[in-house]
Amino acid sequence: MSRKKGRPTAAIELSDEERRTLQRYTRRRTASQQLVQRARIILWCAKGMSNQQVSAEVGISAHTIGKWRQRFAEERLDGLLDTPRPGAPRSIGDDVIEGVVVKTLETTPKGATHWSTRQMAKHIGVSRESVGRIWRAFGLKPHRSETFQLSTDPLFVEKVRDVVGLYMNPPENALVLSVDEKTQVQALNRTQPILPLQPGRTERRTPEYERHGVTSLFAALDVATGNVIGKCFRQHRAVEFRKFLNIVDKEVSSELEVHIILDNLSTHKAPTIRGWLARHPRFHLHFIPTHSSWLNQIERWFGLLTERQIKRSAHRSVQALEKAIYEFIEAHNEDSAPFKWTKTADDILEKVAGFCRDTLTAQGKS
Repeated sequence: MSRKKGRPTAAIELSDEERRTLQRYTRRRTASQQLVQRARIILWCAKGMSNQQVSAEVGISAHTIGKWRQRFAEERLDGLLDTPRPGAPRSIGDDVIEGVVVKTLETTPKGATHWSTRQMAKHIGVSRESVGRIWRAFGLKPHRSETFQLSTDPLFVEKVRDVVGLYMNPPENALVLSVDEKTQVQALNRTQPILPLQPGRTERRTPEYERHGVTSLFAALDVATGNVIGKCFRQHRAVEFRKFLNIVDKEVSSELEVHIILDNLSTHKAPTIRGWLARHPRFHLHFIPTHSSWLNQIERWFGLLTERQIKRSAHRSVQALEKAIYEFIEAHNEDSAPFKWTKTADDILEKVAGFCRDTLTAQGKS
């Protein structure tokens, strides 16, 4: 009995222009992964390989290889593009879309600081859902606002390079610590009992509370391991900071140099601190630029402490609050991990330069 043969494999021969285009698809970062994959399939097929051979190279089924081989043979480069999907034609024209975007960016509604979907829909004459889709397509979020402040530190560039250099390329035989104080942490107790989490009901607590005193947490984050050294003091002065440095000195092996990243608070530069540093030459202070707390990794850890322990708890005394803080530190150190720093100094400086340009543009300066 004669064996039936399937569709013959289409031979792929590329022109120079087609080959350059396919290679450009594989290198282009903005191309979809589907298009990159299809371009690679055709480049392999053009080498005279069978569907099974190409399948082994790219890790895709031979059936899929055959599909895109045939599509390319029939339609060339256009065959690799996704065909339009079925559905109703678009009912909102480009002029309406442009109007929504321009209005959102360049105007505000009467009596308000920003547009809502309801106000924009009424103003333009489309549905709220359509406004929402347009905003999502263009990455517009009028309801959100963020804060920023440009540093005026004359040594901004030098300090950024110094601190980021410690994060990304720490010195040998040295420990890098990110240090700061979380001041005026209040021991608050709710005036009514907290209603615990239950199925179908979130945790509830009254907004009214009683104050039972404050404490200040001095903390040092080991940027290599994520471990934290912390100590609470009732006051926040240079004296307390010196005591905390003594604690750090005892905790860290005497064989290591200690590089401390910290802000420009006056207590960090007081005469008593300068005297302490003179007696402990293995300690080196690296100050971040003014208004640049985002450059200090300990601030990220303080955020975790606030969110996971302090924000939703209730404490009837400062002692209870400090005990809770120490328990958080202990639990954190049992399963610590460093924060991964990925931005180079050049990346940071370029982004700050963009904020500077935007600020000058907003002030009407070139």
